[in-house]
Amino acid sequence: MLVPLTRQKFEQLIPLVATGPQYKYYWGKFPDFLQRLLISVVAASIVVLIKILFRINFGPILFILGLIGGFYWLWGPIFWASIRNAKCRRYKYSGFFQGRILDLWITDELMGKQETVNSQGELVIVENREKRINLEVGDDTGFTAQMQAPLKNAYKAIAVGQRVEMLVMSSRTDLSRIEDISEVFILSRELWVNDYPYLQRNIFMEMSYRFRESPDRRSPRRRRPRPRNRDWDDY
Repeated sequence: MLVPLTRQKFEQLIPLVATGPQYKYYWGKFPDFLQRLLISVVAASIVVLIKILFRINFGPILFILGLIGGFYWLWGPIFWASIRNAKCRRYKYSGFFQGRILDLWITDELMGKQETVNSQGELVIVENREKRINLEVGDDTGFTAQMQAPLKNAYKAIAVGQRVEMLVMSSRTDLSRIEDISEVFILSRELWVNDYPYLQRNIFMEMSYRFRESPDRRSPRRRRPRPRNRDWDDY
């Protein structure tokens, strides 16, 4: 089932300014905080040096610039989350999707590489790998979509055939071509599968409840999944 949404509802679901969970996502881990703090120190230092060396008579402006740069460690996550939200909001049309999990599998993804030196002074490249869960979802119309998220213990409860809901985005008014999707909500487990928390989840849940209670709602038919490795004990 795919139900078009109004622009107003879409903007409620994906706000322009970062939400609390989105801020937490971009806050990151301690190394991420240290990186932002270093940028803040460098930015504030540059402003101070400009004022001392060039004796520019723009005190209030330099003060504001120094304040902004010095607090980048604090407002940086808001900025980057808002940029990501804006990329989603550039799509003109959206829809509420309800279907089922058609397939799931685990992959070991290369997330990046880091150069370091070992005890013998040799250059060593360390690969940063992460196990991720992949879901294929679809409905009785033949629509399918795939999404990927970091693997968590809670995802062991996921199984083929479970009902899912999500937001889909498109540049076409008839939603004939889906260009992006939000996180996936699994109804039976009340479980969100995602890498980034796009949605205002309380608003999405209210909308979901209304659609489920609608008398003309159609239940999607299950499609036989393709067999793949689902042995969680191997991971």
